[in-house]
Amino acid sequence: MAAKTHRTAAHPTVLSTRALNRATLDRQLLLRRSEMSAKDAVAHLLGLQAQNTKPPYFQLYSRLTDFDPEELSALMESREVVRIVTLRSTLHTHTADDALTLGPLVRAPRDRELKSFRRGLEGVDLDRLAAVSQEFVEERPRTLKDLRGELLAHWPGADPLALSVAARCLLPLVQVTPRGLWGRSGQVALTTVERWLGRPAEPAAAPDATVLRYLGAFGPASVMDFQAWAGLTRTKEVFERLRPRLLTFRDERGVELFDLPDAPRPDPGTPAPPRFLPEFDNLLLGHADRTRVIPAVNKGRNGVGNQAYGSVLIDGFFDAVWRVEREGGTAILTVQPLRSLVRDERAEIAEEAARMLTTMTDATDHDVRFGTFLDFGD
Repeated sequence: MAAKTHRTAAHPTVLSTRALNRATLDRQLLLRRSEMSAKDAVAHLLGLQAQNTKPPYFQLYSRLTDFDPEELSALMESREVVRIVTLRSTLHTHTADDALTLGPLVRAPRDRELKSFRRGLEGVDLDRLAAVSQEFVEERPRTLKDLRGELLAHWPGADPLALSVAARCLLPLVQVTPRGLWGRSGQVALTTVERWLGRPAEPAAAPDATVLRYLGAFGPASVMDFQAWAGLTRTKEVFERLRPRLLTFRDERGVELFDLPDAPRPDPGTPAPPRFLPEFDNLLLGHADRTRVIPAVNKGRNGVGNQAYGSVLIDGFFDAVWRVEREGGTAILTVQPLRSLVRDERAEIAEEAARMLTTMTDATDHDVRFGTFLDFGD
């Protein structure tokens, strides 16, 4: 039975937190694994958070049936997907098409980041810096150290970090392979997305189309939710323009939510199997109000600094953290619950953990444990 979707202008349907949870999990391919290809999933999700090299692989593992990490590696090697700074001025894995069009749409966070380094860029002509950087990295992919050295030769009095940040903010730079390949990685080397893909720059994606795609992957959602995901501001007029094409709801706090008329909104009682998410999965970052996934009591426990641990969804909500360590040929996955678990929950989590270790590690032996490895200071 699907959640109710009828509404009137005066009395829009109220969606419970659990209803929002199930709708979002369904669209995030986390309520049940999808038969999509890795490339189609990257496009559907509008990119994968990729601050570190392994998370994109774990994101797809938790969402796709029979996922093989080499499938994503092959897409990177063939340049069908790339690693590039986009949403919230953070590194993401995107399809080539989205790298060329979505990146320009969400440039505002990079502009804000650039302004924060203005003191270190006094006397620097930013247009010239962009031109120098582009010529340098398009000659061949360059490391950050090499790029910084080239820019310092032109502006010896500038702050070295500010120079490299400026280049990253002004140009659409991709991290070229082998960086990010499964099990093969390498140091960061950069070139422009146009040079790497052999295709010219394209017009920025239309904000209307991007909002509709966002709702298809993260909805139902508010204007503020979209802005938090994209790192943008002042997008209310886009939603108002789309309003005739959308359904509207309210959450339990009275916030207006928008949604696609034909998008899935499963019954709130739909079972949600345990899922292991890597650090900074966009499910956990894709809304201003994250209570649809993160219980209030666990706020801040899924993303502190450069965390080296992941999040476990239990009955659809973030209620445990996890990490993997190696001892010789054994991969040890430790789950730290953030609430008491019943026997069936522990059994389901252990089963999913063992499955993940089999797929996502080359260890000959696996060990799943429940224990404590983080102190939250409670």
